Amino acid sequence: MQIPILNGIFTDNSPSFRTSYPVNLVPVPKSTGISSGYLSPAEGIVSQGSGPGLNRGGITWKDQIHRVMGDQLILIDDDGTYASEGQISGSSRVSMEYGFDYLAIVGDGLMWLYNEDGLYQVTDPDLGQVLDVIWIDGYYMMTDGEFLIVSDLGDPFSINPLKYGSSEADPDPIKALLKHRSEAYALNRYTIEVFYNTGSEGFPFARVQGAQIQKGVVGTHACCVYADNIAFLGGGRSEAPAVWLGSNGSVGKISSREVDEVLTEYTENELSYAVLEERSYKSHEQLYIHLPRHTLVYDVAASRATETPTWFILSSSIDGSKRWAAIDMIWEHDRWNVADPDSDQIGYLSDTVRTHWGEKVGWSFGTMIFYNDSLGGIFHSLELVCLTGAAVWGKDPTVWTQYSLDGQTWSMERPVSAGKAGERNKRIMWMQQGRMENMRMQRFRGTSDAPLAIAALEARIEPLAF
Repeated sequence: MQIPILNGIFTDNSPSFRTSYPVNLVPVPKSTGISSGYLSPAEGIVSQGSGPGLNRGGITWKDQIHRVMGDQLILIDDDGTYASEGQISGSSRVSMEYGFDYLAIVGDGLMWLYNEDGLYQVTDPDLGQVLDVIWIDGYYMMTDGEFLIVSDLGDPFSINPLKYGSSEADPDPIKALLKHRSEAYALNRYTIEVFYNTGSEGFPFARVQGAQIQKGVVGTHACCVYADNIAFLGGGRSEAPAVWLGSNGSVGKISSREVDEVLTEYTENELSYAVLEERSYKSHEQLYIHLPRHTLVYDVAASRATETPTWFILSSSIDGSKRWAAIDMIWEHDRWNVADPDSDQIGYLSDTVRTHWGEKVGWSFGTMIFYNDSLGGIFHSLELVCLTGAAVWGKDPTVWTQYSLDGQTWSMERPVSAGKAGERNKRIMWMQQGRMENMRMQRFRGTSDAPLAIAALEARIEPLAF
C-alpha cells in the first residue's frame, strides 16, 4: 500500500494530534505516475564572502543589489564584491523603497535618500521619527506610528506639516505601510485601512470606505504583498496571532492549526520582529515567515493544486532546531541572492549544492497514521520510492527511519544506505519493520549528503485479525 508523505502526524501531552511538516523538503504537486506529488530537496546556500556587518535589509534597484549591512549601505556585484555607498546609523532592520529618482532607507527612526550622487539624510524637522516608508504616485509616504506623512511632490526632502493624514478607524498604532494596486495600505495593530490618491490640497489621500480589514499586523516587517493580496502576521483585538491574506475588505486565514501552535511558542514582542517575504519561481508561489527560531513556508499554488494548505519548514541545522540562515531574497544576476540573518555572509540559492554556507544540514518528514480498522498488522517492508544517485561524491550517505505507536515515544532508528553518487537505481528499503496493534506513525530523516526526490512510501503490511 502507498502511504501519504506530504504531511505527517505526531501527538503531544495535551493530548492532541499535531501535524509534522517536511523539513528542508519542498512539496511539489506533480503527477509522476507513481503519486500525485513528491518531496523535492530544498536549495542550498552558496557563500560569496562577507559584508561589512549583519544584514539589515536588501532590495534591487536599477538592476543592482543594495543591502544595508552593519552601518553601511552597500552595492553588491555579481561576484559578491561590494562597494560602500554611505553610512546608515543604527542596528535595527531597515525598510527600503525606491521611486524614479531615489532609493529611500528607513532605520532606527531616521530616513535617508540615495541616488548616484550620494546618500543624504532627510533632516526636515517636520518629519520626526520614521517607522516605515512606501513610494506611491510620486510621493514618499511615511509613518511615525501615529500619522501618515507625505513628502512634497517636487522635493522628497521637504515635508509639509499641513499634509499629515491619519488612520483613525481604531485607536491602534500604525505598524507598517504597503502599496498594492496603486493604493496605500496602513497596517495598524488591529485594523488595516486603504487609501487612494485624490490629488486634493493638504493630505492628498483619502480612505477607501468599505475596504477596511478588521485585523492588523504585529510588526513593521511582518507583512508583504503576496499572491495579489496583503499577507500579514497578526489578528484582531482579543485574537491570537495567525497568518492572513487580505485585500479590499476581505480576509482569509491561511495558517493551519499547526502553524498557530508554533506561533503560540512566541511572545508578542518576539513576533513583532518577524519578517515576511514572497518568492515566485518554478510554478511555486511561496510566502516565507522568518521567526526568531523557525522559518515557515506556505505555497499558495501547491495549496490550490492539492486543495489543502501546503506548508513546509526550512532549517539550517541537522535536526531542524534552527531557523533558515537566509533572508531578503533578491532576484538579480539570474539567481536568488540572499544574506544570512545571523552573520555577515552574503551568497545565493543553488540547486547544485544542498549545504548552507558550506555546512551540512538535515532533512526529515513523517507519515500520516497507519490504521487498519484497529486490527493491527505486521510490517514486512517499507520502501521510499526516490530519485537517487545525486549524493555528494566520495560519500556513502544514510537514511534513517523510526516508528511510534503513540506519536510521542519513538523506536530506535534503523539506517539504510541512500546510494552513492551515480547509483540511480538504488532502492531504499527496510525489511522486518515490526508490527502494530492499533496505530503507527513513521518518520524518516537524512542529510544534505543524500539529496533525494521522494515520490512515495510503499509499505507491505500483513493485517492481523484479533
